[in-house]
Amino acid sequence: MPQLNPSPWFLILLLSWITLLIIFKTKILLSTQPNNPTTPNLMAHHTAPWIWPWA
Repeated sequence: MPQLNPSPWFLILLLSWITLLIIFKTKILLSTQPNNPTTPNLMAHHTAPWIWPWA
């Protein structure tokens, strides 16, 4: 089996990645978190005791 010349395949791969990045540029650049992360207030969090169904 003859060895393929990697030069045109590399160019095809590179151009396909550039094309995909141009197509999805707005999705990539506008991807932000929908909500800012918040820290839980541990003092206000009141847990109820566990109720076991077999007890």
